[in-house]
Amino acid sequence: METTEARRSSAWLVAAWGVTRLVLLLFALKVLVFPGPDVTSDVSVIYRDWYEVLRTGTFPLDDVTWQYPPAAALAVLSPALLPFLSYPTAFTVLACAADLAVLTLLWRSGRGPGRSPRGAWVWVAGLPLLGPTVYARYDVMVTAVAVAAVLAAGRHPRTAGALAALGALLKVWPALVLLGMRGRAPWAAAVLSGAGLAALFAVAMPGAFAFLTFQRERGTEVESLGSLVFHVARHFGWDGEVLLNYGSVEFLGPYVGTVSAVALALSALAFGWLLLWRSAAPRFAAHTAADAAFVAVLMFTVTSRVISPQYMVWLIGLAAACRCFGASRMRVPVALVLAASLVTVLEFPVFFAQVVASDPLGVALLFVRNGLLVAAVLAAARALWRDTVPHRARDRRGRLSRTPPADTPATAP
Repeated sequence: METTEARRSSAWLVAAWGVTRLVLLLFALKVLVFPGPDVTSDVSVIYRDWYEVLRTGTFPLDDVTWQYPPAAALAVLSPALLPFLSYPTAFTVLACAADLAVLTLLWRSGRGPGRSPRGAWVWVAGLPLLGPTVYARYDVMVTAVAVAAVLAAGRHPRTAGALAALGALLKVWPALVLLGMRGRAPWAAAVLSGAGLAALFAVAMPGAFAFLTFQRERGTEVESLGSLVFHVARHFGWDGEVLLNYGSVEFLGPYVGTVSAVALALSALAFGWLLLWRSAAPRFAAHTAADAAFVAVLMFTVTSRVISPQYMVWLIGLAAACRCFGASRMRVPVALVLAASLVTVLEFPVFFAQVVASDPLGVALLFVRNGLLVAAVLAAARALWRDTVPHRARDRRGRLSRTPPADTPATAP
């Protein structure tokens, strides 16, 4: 039975969510004006245009900014569920509903032995740090699916796998949450459900996978880790330019291809490290699925050619999932991600003009934000390895033995 203290804590949690989300809604609906460029134009212009095309039964094949897997159509079409509202208002309301769904999942998962309410608090406090951008993109909807997959991994592995597949067909990155799930059940469920959904989209709507060809000519986005090279180089005569390209503001010009290639190589190295970790970690604890998902997505976010502000929504959601487990080793990396989120809202949208112009303030903000993310990656990877990979120790006979972490269960993945 829930104690008085637990009820009081839940009441404070709901109240904090209500107050912070009311402020976000007021900004997203333009009742209040947030500093910087209008972040809601993606919904009112781009998503709305896609909506009109998708309603005809096809994907926007002539629009190179459509760079999403086929299930993204479900998010773009979702405002049709609220026909009595305008498209932007309906989308904002549904994004808020997805936010509430994540809170509910985290609150329920944070109850019981070995669990913690801190996960729900990370979500409540962390998401508003990004400003109204969180309700002006469909990433909060994708994050809801990914968080549900991670939290279901322990007791419902097949459901977790199916959710990961759905998330991957919404925006690819949720496929990474499978890396920390033990056993074959979630992988088999992901393959079967993912293949079934992909086939359904391919048959029902032409151009379901055209997005795969729309990113070949992308440059390096101005907020990414690699962009720091060009922000500094512009002050020493680099003659490239900054343009709106393939849906984002990117650097184009000499050596951009090289930096982009390095970013891809770093992503490949990150994937190799994850495979090495998976093969070296023989036993998983209850929190490992969440910790591993957080590390994997953090790695691929930092090494990407693009670090859009909405990517931080993914990290906050998975960070919150980690903190639902009292034994999670991700305390420091989660704190670093929250700090990076606060800096993110300053570089976009508040001082985005300075970022695009490579002004000292904009460059300084990027160095701080990206530096925090790099520190989070290193700390998270180290913590995951130390928590799950047995270390070598000598027994009393002087022979080498492998000592597993004390809190790992007896079952192997």
